[in-house]
Amino acid sequence: MRRLLNQAAQAAVKVKGSIFEVTFRRLLPRLQYKRAIWAIAHRLCRLLWKILHEGVRYEERGPEVSAKSKRTRTARMIKELRKLGYQVAGEPLAAGKTA
Repeated sequence: MRRLLNQAAQAAVKVKGSIFEVTFRRLLPRLQYKRAIWAIAHRLCRLLWKILHEGVRYEERGPEVSAKSKRTRTARMIKELRKLGYQVAGEPLAAGKTA
């Protein structure tokens, strides 16, 4: 089982834009390669357990979901700043545009 999870984790981190690749890239500087792969393998194991025992469907969370959550967080932060009395000069930029 350990070897299968290890192979699955190594394959999962190579899929561009997957949540496992994003998580792996985030963990890699803190942990070394081996430990980061084991962290992904552990997440895969927990995911498999949840799918098999609770019967939930797996839905990939990739960069699209991350972009949406960033926009939501930005809007929430602007709202909170206004509530605290700050004046926010502009609205969030549209996707793909930079300052």
